[in-house]
Order: sequence, then C-alpha cells, then structure tokens
Amino acid sequence: MTQISLRGADRVLHVAWPDGTQADFPFVWLRDNCPSGFHPQTRERQFDLTGIPMDITIESATQDNDDIVLTWAGDGHVSRYRTDWLLAHRPGIGLADPARIEPVLWRGDLAPETLPRAAAQDLMSRDDALLAFLIETKKTGLAFVDGMADDPDAGMAMARRIGFLRETNFGSTFEVMSKPNPNNLAYTSHALPLHTDLANQELPPGFQFLHCLANEARGGGSTFCDGFAIAADLQNADPEAFRLLSETAVPFRFQDEDYDIRRHHRVIDLDPFGNLQELHFNAHLAGIFDLPTAQMEAYYRAYRKLMQMTRSPDYVVTTRLKGGEMVIFDNRRILHGRAAFDPNTGFRHLRGCYVDRGEFDSRIRVLSRTYG
Repeated sequence: MTQISLRGADRVLHVAWPDGTQADFPFVWLRDNCPSGFHPQTRERQFDLTGIPMDITIESATQDNDDIVLTWAGDGHVSRYRTDWLLAHRPGIGLADPARIEPVLWRGDLAPETLPRAAAQDLMSRDDALLAFLIETKKTGLAFVDGMADDPDAGMAMARRIGFLRETNFGSTFEVMSKPNPNNLAYTSHALPLHTDLANQELPPGFQFLHCLANEARGGGSTFCDGFAIAADLQNADPEAFRLLSETAVPFRFQDEDYDIRRHHRVIDLDPFGNLQELHFNAHLAGIFDLPTAQMEAYYRAYRKLMQMTRSPDYVVTTRLKGGEMVIFDNRRILHGRAAFDPNTGFRHLRGCYVDRGEFDSRIRVLSRTYG
C-alpha cells in the first residue's frame, strides 16, 4: 500500500509507493495542482495562485483507497489526488511523453534502404501503421513512403493526416522544379549543397514532405545527412568550434520583390537542458555576418569546419527519388540537397509542404493513447 506522511518542517507531503519509488511534493505545488482547479472539459487551469499565501499549510492528510485526501488549513479546502497521478507527475521527473524519442544518429555508411519506409495506403488507412511509422521517422529524422497516388495533392493529404500544413512566404505547398525567374535556388536545375530550409524564419518549418511526381532528367540525385551526428562529432573533435556555433547567433535573410524576412539564429541550437535541438544551416540564406571584428575569424573557422563536414562522404547518403515516392525528414535536424540535373533530358518535379514538429509530436501522443 502507498504510504504518506506530512513533513511540515520541509513543507512537503512525502509519498512512498509499493514498488519503492518515493517523492516529496511541496505544499504550494499540491494546492496549485488540485484537480478541482482545472476545467473538467478543457482541462485548462482555472486556479488563481495569487489567491493563496505562499506559506499555505496542510491540516490533515488521509488515504481513501487509491486517493490521497488533503485538507488545507485556513480555508478548509479539500483536495483529492490519485496516487498513480502523483507517481506520473513527480517533481524533478516530468510527465512521460510518447513523443520524446531518442534520436538514432546515422552517418555516411548508412544504407538508404535501411531507413524507415511504408506504403502510402497503409499510412492513410491504419492508425497503428501511422504511429509506428511516425515513431521510426522521429528516431532517424528521415523516412520514405512508397505507392503515392499519381495526384499532385497526394503529398498534402498525407501531411494533413499528421497535422495542419505550415504556410510560408512560398505558400502552403511549393513546386520543386526548374522554372523561369526563380526566387529560390530550389527552382533552378543547379546543384544544392546540403542545407536546412528557411533558416531566415523566426521558427523554421519542422518536417518536410517532398512528393516526387516525376524524375526523368539526368542527374538530380537527392542527398541527406544527419545534422545531429555532425554536431555530436564536432563537439567531440573540436569543442571550441561547437561552443562558438552553439552560443553565437548569426543573421539569415530571404529577400525578393515581396518579402524581406530576416532572423538571427545559432547554427547549432541546444534546448534548455543542453541537448541538441535543431540546426540552422543554409549557406545561401546566410546574411552578412555582423559579429565583432575580434570574433569574426574564429567564428568563420568553426563555421567552415562544419560546412566541410557536410560535404564529407563520412556523413552524406545519396538516393534517387522515383515517381510515386515521397521523402519525409525533420528540417531542423536533417540537411538535404541535390545534384545538378539537365532539364533538357527529362522532366523533374517534386511537390513539397511542411508540418511543424509540434503537430508531428501531437499526432504521436494522440495515437499512443490507443496504440502506444
């Protein structure tokens, strides 16, 4: 049976579960998270923290089957907490998250055929297949879908199965093909070095969906590398270069007749816990570096070293997309590019769209309620 005790001097409720797990819950935390303080339908917090004193105390603590019942001194309010709910929300641990999936780093020796791959029909019709695919895609950051319908909107339909589309200055979708008067190098037949898309945006898009409608031209192979693997290796080989790229923000900019979108980002971005969170790397959208003169050369040395790593066969894998195939990748982790192609030898047309990471993760969590 779960054991409880009040430790008034420390202002905590101590809880010990039968499996040996123990935790201390501060009084103010318990009152702030009283179940009665949340709206029963929306589950949003309605409790007003300013309505209680910070030195609030508990008059009594009892157990009622699987509930812990607290009576608060002062106003006599009664709170009931399920013991399994307290176990899941232990301070310092954090709520378990089905979408918190450890990335599996990969490098140039990876065989593309070993990456996650699924049939479009399965993903569109079966939630369990979709969940399994999303989890595997989150691990590697890169996956493929076969058997896409010969329909320009098929990629959007697949993306919307996961979340709503992220609209940018290029629209909700974009056509990757050679065309006159391009406002982006993707709309030419030139080679594209490895990069992440739209590093100039305040929040660059999350997962990118590229549906290959035709790829008949000579050349145009697709290249990918795992930016997290490059960053991890750079940190081990050259900690100072890693520090500069993860602490120093530099400008990125897109401009045409209608837009001028700018943002400073760190090339390597860490989350609040020091883990790799995302990369912002796009040499074509890099603005004019505006660092102090004394920092410029050291930063360029670090930036150039990372750029050299993105060109190395130690990290790059190459594949050729076929009509009816779609590639999905995390645009804030996976760098992508392509070889030049000759538009005179055949038609090459990819249609793309984005779904942000938050939507992707939300879909994993919701499906996990049933299939997790």
